[in-house]
Amino acid sequence: MKVLHLDTGREMQGGQWQVLYLAEKLQQLTRHYEGRLFADPHSPLFEEAERRQIDVRPWTSLEENWRWADLVHAHDAKAHSFSAWHNRLPRKPSAPLWFSTWMLRKPLVVSRRVGFPVQGSLLSRWKYRQPQLYLAVSRYVASELQKAGVSEKIIRVVYDGVPVPGTPSTHAPGCVVALAGKPIQLPGIPIHLTTDLWHDLSTASVFVYRSEMEGLGSAALAAMAAGVPVVASNVGGLPEAVEHERTGLLVSDGDFATPIRRLLDHPDEAAEMGRRGRARVENNFTVDIMVEKTLAAYKEVLG
Repeated sequence: MKVLHLDTGREMQGGQWQVLYLAEKLQQLTRHYEGRLFADPHSPLFEEAERRQIDVRPWTSLEENWRWADLVHAHDAKAHSFSAWHNRLPRKPSAPLWFSTWMLRKPLVVSRRVGFPVQGSLLSRWKYRQPQLYLAVSRYVASELQKAGVSEKIIRVVYDGVPVPGTPSTHAPGCVVALAGKPIQLPGIPIHLTTDLWHDLSTASVFVYRSEMEGLGSAALAAMAAGVPVVASNVGGLPEAVEHERTGLLVSDGDFATPIRRLLDHPDEAAEMGRRGRARVENNFTVDIMVEKTLAAYKEVLG
C-alpha cells in the first residue's frame, strides 16, 4: 500500500500534529505500508517530519510522485482542492497536460477537521463529489458534510488521537493554561498563554479552550490525556471530546470565570475530572486508535 499524504499548512496546528502522528505510526506499524508526506518545505510540519525521519518532500514535487501512489490522502482544505483538481487533469508521461487524453486517477481520501459549514458554490459542490471517502474528525463534522450533500455512505468518523503522557499533571495550585492562539483574559484569574502545550500541561490545574467553532479540539484532548480538567466552549465537536461535569465543564453562555473558579476552589473535584478525562482519552482518543481506523479506511477504499 503506497499512500501519498498532502498537507499544505504553514503553521503547526492540531491538524498538522495529526498528520505527523499518523505518518510516523504507520511507518512503524506495517511492512505492507509505504508513505510519502508532501508539505511546505518552510513549514514546522516539514521540519518536524525530517527530525523524526519521516519521508517528507516539498509539495511542489507532487506531480512527479503522483504515479507512484496507490491512494492520496488530503489533510486540509487546500490539499483537498489541489488533489481533486489534479486527479481530474489528463496526463501522460513525457507529454504536456493539454496534449494527453489519458487520465491517471487515484483514489482520494480527505480528512475534514473543521466544523464550519461547507460552501455551496458550484465549484465547491464539484470538489466535494471527488473523494472516495471522507474521514470526519467528529460526528458533528460528519453531519455538516451530510448537510452539504455528501452521502453518509462515504463518511467515516475518525477522532483525533493524542499521546498519553506517562504521568499526569501535578496540578500546581492556580495554574490555568490556555493556548496562545486562542487567548482569553478574565479579571482576577491569571491565565498562562502557552506556546508549548505539553510542557505547560504537566503542571496545569485547569485548561481553558474558548472557540467560536471547533471540529473536535485536539488541544482539549491533550489536556485530558495529561489528566487536566477542561473548561471549553460548547460548540461544534467539543462536546464529543469533553463530557460536561465528568471530564470538564462546557460553557454555553460565555461565562468562563465561574467554572474556572469552581475547579480552582474545589481541587478534589477537579482532580477527579482529570482522572476521568485521562481514562476517556485512553479508551477513545489515542494515536493508536486513530491510526487503526485510518488504516481500515485505506483498506476499504483500495478493496
